[in-house]
Amino acid sequence: AWILQNNLKGENMRIVIKLKDGRKMNATLDENAAPITVQNFVKLIDEKFFDGLIFHRVIPGFMIQGGGMDGAMKEKRAKSIKGEFASNGIKNPISHVPGVLSMARTQVKDSASSQFFICVADCTFLDGDYAAFGRLDDEESLKVAIDMSKVKTGSYGWFDDVPKEPLVIDTIEKVN
Repeated sequence: AWILQNNLKGENMRIVIKLKDGRKMNATLDENAAPITVQNFVKLIDEKFFDGLIFHRVIPGFMIQGGGMDGAMKEKRAKSIKGEFASNGIKNPISHVPGVLSMARTQVKDSASSQFFICVADCTFLDGDYAAFGRLDDEESLKVAIDMSKVKTGSYGWFDDVPKEPLVIDTIEKVN
């Protein structure tokens, strides 16, 4: 059974990530745990920033990452935000367990912008170093993410783990 390990408190926004192939993932964002991250993500949703972008990096037993590349692997940039995690001086209670949404970044702690990832396995080794900001709502959504992590991949330029068939985000919408 799907059990929510992270008890969400405070302002929680529900979203749906709709893929071009008709699949979808329902999620809840936790503004109490990561207010800067959630506000930025919602602003990008409102701007339709994610429409047509892809999940450009998928690793089975780890995570799926998207929100920064189009189907031609051309980067779409957004403004960087403060990284909300312990090693950057901010307490964030969300643990990187299956179904958790978190921000991708470079080695620079405040480099996250639009790229996010969804854990498809226990990734608690990331706790304290990445800004987790929400989680998938149900088993069906987690199954979609896990299935996406298992597609055939290859290299594209200097990128590895790129799906051979693009996993395209149709849109991300607010539900409430």
